[in-house]
Parts: sequence; C-alpha cells; structure tokens
Amino acid sequence: MKWDAWGDPALAKELSADIKGLLAAALGVTGDATPGPAADEVLLRPSRITPDDLKALADAVGEDHVSAADADRLPRAGGKSTPDLLRRRSREPQDAPDAVVLPGGEDEIAAVLALCAERRLAVVPFGGGTSVVGGLDPERGGHGAVVSLDLRRLDRLLDLDETSGEAVLGAGLTGPAAEALLAERGYELGHYPQSFRYATIGGFAATRSSGQDSAGYGRFDEMVRGLRVVTPVGVLDLGRAPASAAGPDLRELFLGSEGTLGVITAVRLRVHPLPAAKAYEAWSLPDFATGTAALRAVEQQGTGPTVIRLSDEAETMVNLAMTEQIGGAPAVTGCLAVTVFEGTEDQVATRHRLTRDALLAVGATSLGEQPARAWEHGRFNAPYLRDSLLGAGALCETLETATDWSRLPQLRAAVTEALTGALPGALVLCHISHVYPTGASLYFTVVAALGEDPLTQWAAAKRAAGDAIVAAGGTITHHHAVGADHRPWMTDEIGDLGVRILRAVKAELDPAGILNPGKLIP
Repeated sequence: MKWDAWGDPALAKELSADIKGLLAAALGVTGDATPGPAADEVLLRPSRITPDDLKALADAVGEDHVSAADADRLPRAGGKSTPDLLRRRSREPQDAPDAVVLPGGEDEIAAVLALCAERRLAVVPFGGGTSVVGGLDPERGGHGAVVSLDLRRLDRLLDLDETSGEAVLGAGLTGPAAEALLAERGYELGHYPQSFRYATIGGFAATRSSGQDSAGYGRFDEMVRGLRVVTPVGVLDLGRAPASAAGPDLRELFLGSEGTLGVITAVRLRVHPLPAAKAYEAWSLPDFATGTAALRAVEQQGTGPTVIRLSDEAETMVNLAMTEQIGGAPAVTGCLAVTVFEGTEDQVATRHRLTRDALLAVGATSLGEQPARAWEHGRFNAPYLRDSLLGAGALCETLETATDWSRLPQLRAAVTEALTGALPGALVLCHISHVYPTGASLYFTVVAALGEDPLTQWAAAKRAAGDAIVAAGGTITHHHAVGADHRPWMTDEIGDLGVRILRAVKAELDPAGILNPGKLIP
C-alpha cells in the first residue's frame, strides 16, 4: 500500500463537484489541507538497532530478509487510521520500527523470538498493515529497539481437505491471494472485510475480523478450526476436532490476541464450494428504526442472506452522492438496505424469497438489484474517499461497536451525541453491517472540518465516543480490534479480574514482554 494513504495510488479518487459542494455547505470546508512530505523527505527517528543485533537476526533468517533502511521502516511505521495518516503528513521526526525482519517459516520465527527476548528487542508482528486502532504502533515498551516481523513469506495454501471442507492457509496470505488459491480448486473462504485487498489471514485471526458476508458465512473467528502459533516459549498446534469438551478452547486465547501472546503462522479454516448462483436486492425503509426492525426480523427468522446491511438516512444520502451508480439504479429515499444471496440455484431462490417476504412484512419497498450491485462494485473503495477528504481539509474517521437489539437505539443515540458534542457541526453517519439473532453492530463514519490540531481534535472525539459506548452497554470494538486506541476501555470491557487473567497468560507465554508492547492488555 501507499505509505501515507490507503491502498493502490492508482485507485485514489478525486472528490466530485457534488461532494465538494456538500463539504462547503455542511462543514464550511472549501480549501485544501497542507500537503505532507514526499517519502524521501520524511524524517524518521534514527534506528536504535545495533549492528550486532542486525547480524544475529540476519543469521536467523538470511541477510536478504533483514533491513534497517528507512525505505523499509517507513511503510511499517503504523497502520491506516486517520491519526496514522495525519502523523505521516508531519514534517517532524516520526517513529518507525528500528528494523524489519521477514522470516520464512516457524523455525526462523522461533529463532527471531529467542534472539529478541535475549537481546531485549520488542517484536511487532506485521501482516497487511491495515490496522485502524494503533495495533502496529512501533512501541519499544522499555526494550532497546523494536523489530517489525513481516509475515508475507508465509504465503501458501498448505492443505485442502475437500472431504471435510477445511483448508490450511499461511498467515501471510492476503485475502485476494487466499481466495485465488482456493478458487483454483473450486472453493472459497468468503471473508470480505473492507480491508480484504491487503489484510492477511493471520491478521484476520489476530483481530477477530468480520467480513461483509458475515450474515452468510460468519465472522472469521467462526470459520477457524485450528491455529498454529509460535510463542517465545514454544509452539502451539490448537484445534483437534470440529468440537471438543477437552477443557477451555485455547484457540480463543489467540483469536483477537493481536500479536501480544504469540505469532500466528497458519490457520485451518472452514471453506465452501464456490457459489453457483448469486442474487441481489436493495430496499428502501422509511427510517432507521423501521430498518433496524426489518433486519432483526430477517435474522431472527433465519432466512439466510449472505449479506444484509442498512444505512441510516444521512449515510444513504452521502453514499448516493459518493458512489458511482450502475446504470438504471432508482433513486433512494429514507434508508437503504442491501441484501445479497449466494449458494446453489435452489438455495438462493429459497433464501431470497423468505428474506423478501420478511422485509415486505415490515414495510420495506424493493428497489430491485441495481443499488445492491452498485454497493458491491464499490465496497472496498471507501478508504480512498477518506484520503481525498483529508486532502480537501475534512477530518474523516470511523468507529464501531455492537449491542443487543433492545439497546441498539440508545447506543446509536449516545454515540452520535458524543461525537457531535466533541466535534460541533460534524456529520455523523451510521450503518448496520453485521447481525446476530440477539443483536447487531453499529458502524459510524464522522466527517468534520479539519482543526488546527487534528490529532488532539480526534482524540477528544474518540474519548467521548468510547465513554458513551461503555456507558450505554456496548462493546468497545466489534471488529476493528483493541490495539492501543481501545486499550483504555479494556478494563471496563472485561473487568479487573479479566485484565489479571490476560496479564497472567502474557507472563507465561511471553515472559520477557517482547510481543507488541502497549497493545490490547492494560
């Protein structure tokens, strides 16, 4: 990815005249933000890795797979949150890993971890670099230097059990690479988060990722059947059977562990044959409350769409202005809902009919398939628009949470009020993209005029939103993970005893405390 923005520079999007007009009218944003430095102008703080440390690491993984060059350190200096990108625009000295190491297998990872524990070097596991919660911040945590452990060489389909419907994938495989390897054999994983083009199998597991097809295929953690993890004190191979009563499920320790307890090297996952048929239908709901009730009815009746999501009135309006509509798409009023169905011809027809009946029963109006196809066409492109908004002088960031259906309206209201209170005049958009029988997620996008100190500006808004989420009974994160940004609320999430349990596990698996300091565990 581009070092100071999202994704492929060739896919960067210019803001349309309509959007520029909306920014000017709603937020008073009319100018361009001050451009940041070019890559060769960035000032990184000098590497603190010693020549002796570099030689030891090179002996472990090969000289070609170790670097302390600024050109290699800069792309791994953090993730892709708005604060990350704002820091990249700074002309002041910036933090970055002191060295980059690319191991080729578990033996090399074990050797690197042993060396780092012995030499007091922190280790930040690195996959696709898409974290938006500070999960890749190069914190030394009291150690002499910090190493970025890039897992891109762990990029193979290791096994496919067609009888059981399971595949073993290397942790360094990106989403597209994993799907391409499976498709050659007629299979699909079906995990499509917005970070799909760049994020990795190991990253999906380490952050409890949830993809846009979650209604049909489940969250990533629900797909996991087994894990291999290298820790500083040994290797774990977890997940022996489809289900087990052999004590607590230790896989759960590493799903969502964010590189703080060990390095995930391979994941055994449930896969399914490539779908033979696909159907789309979009819907208009008069308001968000009616739309929420509609999604709850569909999920609780178990009608089985692969994708079901709902945008509130503001997001519906903005998306229509931002999204390139496919020809023939009708105008949308109120709230837009999207449904997609995959499977055999019979499965798709049945699920589509049942979902359609449930939505019509609660007052939805069909818009046909075109708006749903338009959503799918652009579903991975929203971060590019975020970059364009920053360039135009508008702060744009996202956050998400989840709760039970009964508390969803109060949670949405509390977070919206917190964000607009901290960012007067801000535009707050919301959608539901992940549903469960008992509740759903809420995903917020915030757009405001960029202040003189945008990092402080967003930190205040994030703090207000996080406090509102906790007070309203939501989870501090549904699928973005904890990282450094959500760590202040982890004690509220799991309690003092829960924190002590995590610290005890950390002490057992990582006694030197080298793995991803400052993340997840308070």
